[in-house]
Amino acid sequence: MRENASISRADLDAVLAAGFICHLGVVVDGTPMVVPTVYGATADTLYFHGSVASRSLSQDPAAEVCVTVTHVDGLVLARSVFEHGVNYRCAMIYGVPEVLTDEEKLEGLRVLSEQSAPGQWGYARKPNRKELAATALLALRLDETSVKISSGPPEDGDGPDGELGLWAGNVPMRVVYDAPVPAPDLAPGIGMPTHIGALAST
Repeated sequence: MRENASISRADLDAVLAAGFICHLGVVVDGTPMVVPTVYGATADTLYFHGSVASRSLSQDPAAEVCVTVTHVDGLVLARSVFEHGVNYRCAMIYGVPEVLTDEEKLEGLRVLSEQSAPGQWGYARKPNRKELAATALLALRLDETSVKISSGPPEDGDGPDGELGLWAGNVPMRVVYDAPVPAPDLAPGIGMPTHIGALAST
């Protein structure tokens, strides 16, 4: 639906900033795969875990991937099923990702960590060399993207269905964090860091 397309860079940035789970589409051994994974975004780069894509790129260094990020904002319930829909924000990023070296991975992992839990990178232990070697991390430039946004109520009130006497509207949806749950083996006296407690208020 072309009317939902946006060419605003601010809209792209907002969609990427609002989450930390993406879906990576890649062809591996001739078979298409779509894999959910974690991401983090900077002003010009998307970092994401991608062992499947790394394997594919080792066979074809020029292989293009597609990464999608989608947020569901609500149900659109019309008077007719045909007019039902979903309010959403989504972005698609295309390109050939770069497989990062161990030295480059630290910055990518910092971006991923701060996107999902701001403040955690400075709080937790950093990855060691063995852990870095076991981690597949890729970087994809934000050069070729597509953004679509759908919002608002159903639009069937002006037609014959508007006379049916049926309720129509939208049901908003949002992500809510519950209170953090300490690990069962947490030693007594270890308090919750402020940045983790802050997640519950978002």
